[in-house]
Amino acid sequence: MLTTLSLITLKPGVARWALAQMATAPPRLRRVPGLRFCQLLGSGAANGFGFWPNLQRYGLIATWDRAADAAAFFAADPTWAAYSERSHEIWTAELAPLQAHGAWNGSNPFAGELAAAGGVGPVAVLTRASIRLRRAPRFWRFIEPTSRALAGAEGLRLAIGLGELPLVRQATFSVWDSAQAMQQYAYRDVRHREVIQLTRREGWYSEELFARFQVLKSTGTVDGKVIE
Repeated sequence: MLTTLSLITLKPGVARWALAQMATAPPRLRRVPGLRFCQLLGSGAANGFGFWPNLQRYGLIATWDRAADAAAFFAADPTWAAYSERSHEIWTAELAPLQAHGAWNGSNPFAGELAAAGGVGPVAVLTRASIRLRRAPRFWRFIEPTSRALAGAEGLRLAIGLGELPLVRQATFSVWDSAQAMQQYAYRDVRHREVIQLTRREGWYSEELFARFQVLKSTGTVDGKVIE
């Protein structure tokens, strides 16, 4: 099983088209051969972690039966071609799931065929949560400053906030130099630990998922930077 995550930065003037795709593209994507799971995601301001949406940047996460199915999609699929034609830049990572627990809309798309953990090399982390509406103000009060602090973490290559629905269905995707760098941040950053404790104690989420991946390779850029 292969997972891919693409970050799509659109050209100016296509925001209305992109918003329409959030409703019209998923039925087409579900018919793509070899595609097990996919989700189009929006992003927020301030590199995805802001309250207000960024109408020029979107994400697409997908799991595939075979690497060849993913390659065929990115080479020739009409829906992907439409995004590519309207994009200023695209970054795509190929990922092998190492660990996955929790649920995304009732199931875990990354469970099952987990790869053996490697000793070196970059890793990616995806966290996704459905936030209880009454807890959303508390979530946003704590998550924005915590996410801004993440940007300065040692060993961090990329971090972006993504979401399915504004305010209440949110995800964070990050790429790290190594599993050790990621774990050092997770266990030692005071603000991060505080948020984790609050989510458990106050029951912020109705559903949550955590997944860790080996980064097999990546292509393209984010904000003009190569993220390897």
